[in-house]
Amino acid sequence: MNTVLLEQVREMHLELKQIRRDIHAHPEMAMEEVRTSALVANKLKGWGIMAIEGVGQFGVVGILKSLQPGNNTIGLRADMDALRLNEQNDVPYRSKISGTMHACGHDGHTAMLLGAAKYLAHHRDTFCGTIYFIFQPAEEGLTGALAMIKDGLFDRFPMDAVYGLHNYPERFGKFAIRAGPMMAAGDSWLVTFRGTGGHGGALVHRASDLTVLQAQFVLAVQTIISRNIKATDSAVITVGAIECGSFQSLNVMPSTLRIGGTTRSLTESVRSTIERRMKEIASNLAADFGCEAEVEYVRVASPLVNHAEQTKRAITAAEAVVGEENVDRNTEPTMAGEDFAFMLVERPGAFIFLGVNDDTRFRNLHSPTYDFNDEVIPYGVAYWISLVQQELKY
Repeated sequence: MNTVLLEQVREMHLELKQIRRDIHAHPEMAMEEVRTSALVANKLKGWGIMAIEGVGQFGVVGILKSLQPGNNTIGLRADMDALRLNEQNDVPYRSKISGTMHACGHDGHTAMLLGAAKYLAHHRDTFCGTIYFIFQPAEEGLTGALAMIKDGLFDRFPMDAVYGLHNYPERFGKFAIRAGPMMAAGDSWLVTFRGTGGHGGALVHRASDLTVLQAQFVLAVQTIISRNIKATDSAVITVGAIECGSFQSLNVMPSTLRIGGTTRSLTESVRSTIERRMKEIASNLAADFGCEAEVEYVRVASPLVNHAEQTKRAITAAEAVVGEENVDRNTEPTMAGEDFAFMLVERPGAFIFLGVNDDTRFRNLHSPTYDFNDEVIPYGVAYWISLVQQELKY
């Protein structure tokens, strides 16, 4: 355990806490990160780090080279966007923007990566090569990573590997990671059934009863999980909305019905099976009821799959900070989605969780009462530094 590094980082704690709370008080939604990206760029420039702004519209990439020339490169990524929620925390740095708050800890992610940037800018003799500090917009919208990639992130800033970190609302100061699939593909789906409407009392035999059809559809799609997916694989199919008819006309059978939801999966093969079977079930049921089905299946985010070698390196870096006993090397996968997955498709890398709170009041991400724990900031900063000094060593 590198207690010396942790103590050095703690000397920056007050400054980084103030940065985190400033970002928390001024949250910005996906692709609206004007103030946050400007703050990030200004901090980087103030520490002598080149800052390239406007990457993927609101992304910022900091470039830091070692004192001695080196050919190795590494990318470190943090996300910056907030969520559409009304904050309920009674704190001095409570969100000043009505209906918007940092409820997923991205304010903390940004502060920790800024802390690592400042430290390494003042210790350029402790590594050999080039670091790219990637501050990404729009993770919550699952569009920011792709926007930066399409804007030439990996062409303009060539890196050997890329790493990400996300806070986890329990197990303070402990890291968790696994090789292979760790977070899920998050897709959305919408099925529209069109048939013949009619009188709901006297002439039901002349109408397509879409309400009965949707009842069968809701049950049938759940058999995809139990009968089409291996028992050892994980997947989720959720119905989130059903729309048809009118409570002002309860004796009218609707001619159109819409039903939609989300799916989660950890592998591309399971993802494809879900999409194929959902379309088959909708089409076959529609034919049985004498109507038509239109299925829209939108692949939003890929499964986040950690590369084996980079996972080992992330584990080593984390263990150097908190000790072997505080690193879970084979944590359970989660069905949450994360668009850092797109970066891992383009480059080798790994994504790690950092536990930030043992307080049960703060255990729900995306909650109006969630607040990043400032006391964990040194652990995240030290992890980034440890990883850089390990991967870009002399």
